[in-house]
Amino acid sequence: MENFQIEGENYIPTVNFNAENGALEISGESYHEYTIEFFQPIFEWLNNYLEQEGRTIVFNFRMTYFNTSSSRRFLEIFDLLEDYSKSKNGNVTVNWYYEKDDVDMLESGEEYAEDVDLKFNLLAF
Repeated sequence: MENFQIEGENYIPTVNFNAENGALEISGESYHEYTIEFFQPIFEWLNNYLEQEGRTIVFNFRMTYFNTSSSRRFLEIFDLLEDYSKSKNGNVTVNWYYEKDDVDMLESGEEYAEDVDLKFNLLAF
């Protein structure tokens, strides 16, 4: 399976999913108006990647800003990863990076951590 990448621009995040080592990363800002269309290829890649059982996945989340619509897509990603860890014996860790003074991003990470049953690391930088 090939790696998946999207170069970040205004309104859209950088996406780097490495199929070989299970390092998945989303970073930057996401406030695109058409999040369903933007995230569709991401979900397609993830669904294909998650077909194989027992993978070790580290999801690095390094967003500095995202809107409500993007937030819904991120929850869908976390839900997919949670289902994978439960049903296909996957070992999934989420590293949620936030600037040490960014209380909103910390709180968002805490809320996601409560919503899903995944190992969640909240990491200030």
